[in-house]
Amino acid sequence: MAEGRRSSSTPRARGAAFPRGAAASQGAALPRRAALAALAAVALAACGRRAPAAQGGARVVSLSPSTTEAVFAIGAGASLVGRSRHCDHPPEVLRLPSVGGYADPSIEAIIALSPTLVVGARGPAGPALEEALRGHGIATCFPETESLAQIEEMLAELGRRLDATPGAERAIARIRARRQEVEQAVKGRPRVRVALLFDTSPIFAAGPGSFADELIRLAGGENAIARGGAYPSISVEHLLALDPDVLLDGTAGADGAEQPGAQGSPRLAVLRDAPGWRSLRAVREGRVRPLRTDAVLRPGPRIGDGLAEVARALHGDALSLSDAAAAPGDGGAGLVPPSPAGAP
Repeated sequence: MAEGRRSSSTPRARGAAFPRGAAASQGAALPRRAALAALAAVALAACGRRAPAAQGGARVVSLSPSTTEAVFAIGAGASLVGRSRHCDHPPEVLRLPSVGGYADPSIEAIIALSPTLVVGARGPAGPALEEALRGHGIATCFPETESLAQIEEMLAELGRRLDATPGAERAIARIRARRQEVEQAVKGRPRVRVALLFDTSPIFAAGPGSFADELIRLAGGENAIARGGAYPSISVEHLLALDPDVLLDGTAGADGAEQPGAQGSPRLAVLRDAPGWRSLRAVREGRVRPLRTDAVLRPGPRIGDGLAEVARALHGDALSLSDAAAAPGDGGAGLVPPSPAGAP
């Protein structure tokens, strides 16, 4: 959700993928194997409109932080030749040229890099961007990532497209192991009623159908935001009426975020004495918990660590969880982009 930062006033521009309500409800009703097969079909529909990248060597441009991290996590970071200005992890990606923001990528800058594949989370540029790229013979992959299952399928699809299936399987295994660890750690604990806020001007929160809503549930919480869509805008008065036990502060990095790697201060710390905010029970009683990693806000390969961070925020640092493992990149090879098209 915080992927694209504040390119526009909507959560969509910060990296959130709009949920497909009907598809989500149908998937929940299917057996697990059938649901995963359905997700694979969705991913193929989103990613299979062109043949896979040429065997001469993939050249990938990633337009969202989550897909940039995914390409590295599966061991294909050397294929990246361009990124969005919001992509900042792992740090070596900052050496790559930027092709613009999440909501406003430059088609000309993308084409100049001669990519064989452009990847990204579904976003505000929408079908027009995909159509423009396909018109230039460039393959695209913009999968849905509004659940852990969809995030796993995104990794699997990138593994297929970039000849990195073993790396994708390892990345998926890490997510599943982290999820199992968290679920075991919170088992039997009282559920905590919580609201996760992404921004404050206006207030945007994690709602039903978002991957963050799933994180809250798996971490032993109950989302106080039960309606209004995946990323509803709400008023302080509405938040007062909901009266959550805990506020999760996901606003860090919202300021000055046009610079890659920029980190702001959690906004709720500044607003604790503001009218309305100071009346919130969670604020009065000191239960505003800043999220200390952007892994919570990016639907990518570090989402298991994001889940652990939410669990710690809800239940305390004493929760029995291992420290986050370093996400592997390219086996220590680092970033070695392919030569420009036509170069010797």
